[in-house]
Amino acid sequence: MARKKEIYDENNISVLEGLEPVRVRPGMYIGSTSRKGLNHLIYEIVDNSVDEHLAGYCDTIDVTLEKDGSCTVSDNGRGIPVGNHKFGIPAERVVLTTLHAGGKFDNNAYKTSGGLHGVGSSVVNALSSHMEVWIETGGFIYHDEFERGKPIQPLIMNMLPEIGTTDKTGTRINFLPDPLIFENTYFKEDDIESRLHETAYLNPDLTINFRDLRGEEEKKFIFHEPDGISGFVRDINKNAEAVTPVISFDGKLDNIAVSCAFQYVNEFHENILGFCNNIYNAEGGTHITGFKTIFTTIINSYSRQLGILKEKDANFTGADVRNGLTAVISIKHHDPRFEGQTKTKLDNPDAAKAVSKVTGDEIQLFFDRNPDVLKSVIECAQKAAKIRKSEERAKTNLLTKQKFSFDQNGKLANCVSHDASKCEIFIVEGDSAGGSAKMARDRMFQAIMPIRGKILNVEKASIDKVLKNDEIKTMINAFGCGFSEGYGNDFDIKKLRYDKIIIMADADVDGSHIATLLLTLFYRFMPELIYEGHIYIAMPPLYKVMPQRGEGQYLYDDEALLKYRKAHPNGKFTLQRYKGLGEMDPDQLWETTLNPKTRMMRRIEIEDGRMASDVTELLMGNDVKPRREFIHDRAKEASIDA
Repeated sequence: MARKKEIYDENNISVLEGLEPVRVRPGMYIGSTSRKGLNHLIYEIVDNSVDEHLAGYCDTIDVTLEKDGSCTVSDNGRGIPVGNHKFGIPAERVVLTTLHAGGKFDNNAYKTSGGLHGVGSSVVNALSSHMEVWIETGGFIYHDEFERGKPIQPLIMNMLPEIGTTDKTGTRINFLPDPLIFENTYFKEDDIESRLHETAYLNPDLTINFRDLRGEEEKKFIFHEPDGISGFVRDINKNAEAVTPVISFDGKLDNIAVSCAFQYVNEFHENILGFCNNIYNAEGGTHITGFKTIFTTIINSYSRQLGILKEKDANFTGADVRNGLTAVISIKHHDPRFEGQTKTKLDNPDAAKAVSKVTGDEIQLFFDRNPDVLKSVIECAQKAAKIRKSEERAKTNLLTKQKFSFDQNGKLANCVSHDASKCEIFIVEGDSAGGSAKMARDRMFQAIMPIRGKILNVEKASIDKVLKNDEIKTMINAFGCGFSEGYGNDFDIKKLRYDKIIIMADADVDGSHIATLLLTLFYRFMPELIYEGHIYIAMPPLYKVMPQRGEGQYLYDDEALLKYRKAHPNGKFTLQRYKGLGEMDPDQLWETTLNPKTRMMRRIEIEDGRMASDVTELLMGNDVKPRREFIHDRAKEASIDA
């Protein structure tokens, strides 16, 4: 039978006008519609206020999480211009309703800025069910109002109405995230607090007041950090044993301002944070590359001058040199280029040149004057190189002898396909659940790896114990891409054999603990798997309700059960609670947890690398007291398994 020919002509071409593209494809503008994207709305508005500070017109920013779920951001900058634009409407309305409109494109208005795409405020407006704006400028207070990006405030002679007089200047914006767009509209206080505190460190003359009015008691924080990024590094290392003092310097090349602070501590990892125009670049970029390259070159040069590295010796690797290093690199660039609207990676080649030149000049000047500090840094590199060589031998003995295959005990049930982009592997706790999963899966593209109970807590274990753990070795070999911890750093994401690595544990406290241990392993040894979006947590149902009439329904948590009871107050139904994955038959497991068309999963994302590292160390490390305090302070946010 011939296939019916479909007409494709000019009538098939759609044009989205105004802010429609943002509502249709929000992920293109804020990264996602998860809580990460939700919080990003606040950052876009705050970044505009910070730009006013960088321009020299603002020294105070107030951020308030309101009781009704909205957020208010205000500053004492110049205020958004309200004069009549050539478009025939107030300039403020152009900024808030038009993509790629704003003062950031005019080099006279802002020499440096984080919001150079010109979409921040308008995107927030488009993704909010309601937004209000108050502007103080020229002796008057002006007001505007929007619903889902569309103005609802009548203009007077094409101008905003004056609602009062004032001798102040500034902008106040209140917005309520649209529940039609976001999975959850509840802002996460901790993430916002961390971001605002970072902004205060990067701007020593700025004060940020943060309030959360949503709870029974108001929470208030004042962030003002006159020590700048030196204080930032000191705060990051507050619980670590310092090897050197905090070293900081500033410089400029080709109109690119560079600030850097670093310190060595007695820890076996590096922590380098990069910022451009106050925007945290989670994936680094050219400024970080420039710093790393010149730092490694200089330490190797000094090591040879001092005779620590002999002619026959190989240079220290970059990982050797950065062992124990905590650094913050902040640059101000007049024309930054980022990969993506969320600005996770800087892409300017001239940034690498500027950071390299300033860092090279300044650290040589410092080390020439402080030879004892230089000696401590080189000793850190020596220790790292020695351990690296030992670990490389250990990895050769422990890992390379074991080839990837179905393991000797038949525990790993691999899939048929070798197309990594389509394959997925489920890590399942227990033989019973593993057996059900093997029968339920689609063998073509789904692999099953059962594990026995709770794996090793890698946060408390030495590297040699981790590498000797059979189940961890099996996972590393199955994934195929190596691991990143230590000093060999042989991880290669291109060798990953599965596009999705899915943790499938019981929906109870033990299952959550197992998932946490696995996430700790991935975060510490294979963080790229998380940053690249390959790690998921399966969401098996907790209940199944079976009414006397009609079809049964799966419920995934206690909140869903409560909603069901309210919706069926007089309904009679049988309730089945699944205590474990092994209680489901293969058909149920396929339908609820394995079938890509019907299952629910959570993808693991990291918004704030520094906070993620700190919380992982706090919750999974050896220090009991701060862990107890952390849990106690957040007890009301916890989900308790019945």
